[in-house]
Amino acid sequence: MSHQKGKADTLEPGITHFLKITRSYWSGLFHCYEVEGLPRTNNDLEQAFGVLRHHQRRCTGRKVAASSIVIRGTVQLASAIATALHCFTAQDLAQVCVQNWQQLRSDLRQHQLHRIQQLRFRRNPEAFLDTLETLLL
Repeated sequence: MSHQKGKADTLEPGITHFLKITRSYWSGLFHCYEVEGLPRTNNDLEQAFGVLRHHQRRCTGRKVAASSIVIRGTVQLASAIATALHCFTAQDLAQVCVQNWQQLRSDLRQHQLHRIQQLRFRRNPEAFLDTLETLLL
C-alpha cells in the first residue's frame, strides 16, 4: 500500500493514516499467530462467547444475560470452552487443587459484594454515602 498510495488520488490521506496506525500496532498486530490455540479472528472469539450465551439461554430460559455473568463470567466462559474441547470425568475433577478453588470462590465473592454495593449506591446514593460516612468516622 505504501508503494502504491500515490496512485490513490483522494484516498491517499486515508491510506497514509492507515499505514501510520498499522505501524504503531505492528508488534502485537498478529499476536494470535504466535500463541497456540488463540482465536485468529474476532469471529472465532465471538463464537467462543456465543457458546457461553447459548448455554446461559438454555439453562435459564432467559433471552438476556443474567447479571451474574459480570461476576462469574470469567469462570463460566473458561468452563464453557473447556467442556467443548474435552469431556471431563470425576477423576479429572478430583485432581483440582482445593486451595486454588477456595481462592477463586473468595475472589468471586468479593466481586459479588462489590456489585451489591454498586447496586445499593445506584438505588439510593444519599443513604449509601451516609452509611459509608458513619463507618469511616
